[in-house]
Amino acid sequence: MTRALIVVDVQNDFCEGGSLAVSGGAAVAHGVATLIRAWRSGDEGAPTWAHIVATKDHHIDPGEHWAAHGTEPDYRTSWPIHCRVGTEGEAFHPNLDPAPFEAVFLKGQYAAAYSGFEGAASDGAGLADWLRSRGVTDVDVCGIATDHCVRATALDARAAGFGVRLLVDLCAGVAPETTAAALAEMQAAGVTA
Repeated sequence: MTRALIVVDVQNDFCEGGSLAVSGGAAVAHGVATLIRAWRSGDEGAPTWAHIVATKDHHIDPGEHWAAHGTEPDYRTSWPIHCRVGTEGEAFHPNLDPAPFEAVFLKGQYAAAYSGFEGAASDGAGLADWLRSRGVTDVDVCGIATDHCVRATALDARAAGFGVRLLVDLCAGVAPETTAAALAEMQAAGVTA
């Protein structure tokens, strides 16, 4: 078994103070960074990942994914402007050092994209192919938001044949009801916690 960590969308706009802030986002950034530091140091009990990657919302003009100017987002299919390329909101949260990420999979340039498996690395590789080419069989998933991009990434990882473990304590959801539903859906799909 070869395991990788996928850190989903731990970006400024999804943390407190961002345009689409999720309560607990900064704490997730801190927790993920702490766990990665333990892994890098080889601390006893630290995870044994072979690879660490991340995903980012990376919007240039995602169409109806952003609510039209002057209209209210419905928070289901349309959202406030967020993670616009070239803004501080698109950057990783400062609590999270991106140096350990071997690749960052950018998604949503010109359309809505929730799953990291919809993104591509700088060389154009998709996440599934990138993981398979390195012999990865299992992934740990964490990040923001449990009920949207984390959910989609975990479900797509299962659909692609990977064993998936959700690091629940290193995730933050938008709302309790949708987070509970997402956790149940992931569990039903074979995602462990």
